[in-house]
Amino acid sequence: MLSNKSVAVGLVALFYSVTVSAADHTLAQNSKSFKLNGSQVEEYTIKAGDTIYFKNEDPFFHNIFSLSDLKTFDLGSYPAGESKSVVFETPGEAEIECAIHPEMYLLLTVE
Repeated sequence: MLSNKSVAVGLVALFYSVTVSAADHTLAQNSKSFKLNGSQVEEYTIKAGDTIYFKNEDPFFHNIFSLSDLKTFDLGSYPAGESKSVVFETPGEAEIECAIHPEMYLLLTVE
């Protein structure tokens, strides 16, 4: 039989492994496109549990959203210098766009 201490240690270890494995990613919105390290990105892959920060580096508003089955969200309009984030918990694909600039498109794969 497991002791309460063994169960508690196991739960802490499980929580810690899930927490440590999640990563943060920052995608810039610049020149009406999604960019990573200055290069335009139209496809991007992350792991389940990861967070993407969408940082507005343009001198005008952006509105990032997705109507995908994987994750439906709308970050609302936000100005230059601000960023908003989304956590992607489950594997699949999401199409991410800007409601203000229809040419902005990102296909996100969550593994």
